[in-house]
Amino acid sequence: MANERLRTAMIAAGVSAAELGRSCGVDAKTVSRWMAGRLPHRRNRMAAATYLSATEQDLWPQARPDLAPTASAAVEIAAAWGRRSNVPTELWAALLLGARERIDVLAYTGHWLWECDPRLPSSITEHHVQVRVALIDPDCDHVDERDALEQLGGTFRGRVKDALGRGQHIWRLPTVQLGLHRSHLYNTIVRADDQMIVTPYMIRRRGYEHPALHLRKHSPHGLFETFALEFEDVWATCHPQEGD
Repeated sequence: MANERLRTAMIAAGVSAAELGRSCGVDAKTVSRWMAGRLPHRRNRMAAATYLSATEQDLWPQARPDLAPTASAAVEIAAAWGRRSNVPTELWAALLLGARERIDVLAYTGHWLWECDPRLPSSITEHHVQVRVALIDPDCDHVDERDALEQLGGTFRGRVKDALGRGQHIWRLPTVQLGLHRSHLYNTIVRADDQMIVTPYMIRRRGYEHPALHLRKHSPHGLFETFALEFEDVWATCHPQEGD
C-alpha cells in the first residue's frame, strides 16, 4: 500500500525523491520504494522525518504502534497491587529463579529479596545470570533524609547496613555486581529478563506500603523500557562497596 503520508509531506515541503534521498544517504529509487509502501530502517525514518519537519509517527505510524490513538501503556501491566506487601512471595521467587540472562535491582535496601528463596544463589550460578544490584550508600546524607520522611526514628541506616550484610551470599557470586548509589529514588525496580516489578513511592509511606506493578516487556517504547533506562541511569552513578 502506497505511503500517502510520506508523499503528502514531500509535496507540502517541496522536496523531491532525490533530495530526500540525499538527506538520508540513499538514492531516489530507495525513496520511491518508501513511497510505494516499504518501511525504511529506523535511522532513515528519523532522518526523513527531521528533513520534512515531521515525526516518525506522522510518516510511518505502523512503526510506532505504541503511539497509536488506541495504544495503551497498560498492555505491559500484567498485575497491580495496592501494597507491595500483597505481592505473592511466590511471584518474587518465580521471577528471580526464572531469570536466564539478567537480574537488575534498584532499591534502598531490597531486604525482602535476598531471602525470598534459598535456591536463588544456585539458580544464578547454574544459569550464569548477570546480576546488578544498586542499593543506597549507607554513609550518604540521603539516608537520614529518607529516615525522616518515612518517620523511622533513626533506624534506617541500620536497616541499610543489615540488608547489605544479609545479601553477602548473593554479592559473593562471580556474576553478581553490587553498587552503591546516592540517588533520591522515586520507585524501586526488580527486573528479571523481560519482566519486572516496580514500586512507585508514595510520600511518607514505608516500602511495603507502596503500590506495585508487575510489568512484561511489550515494545522498546513502553513502560518497561522507561524503567529499564532509569536503572541504567542510576547504575552509571554507583560505586563499589568499600572493602570490595
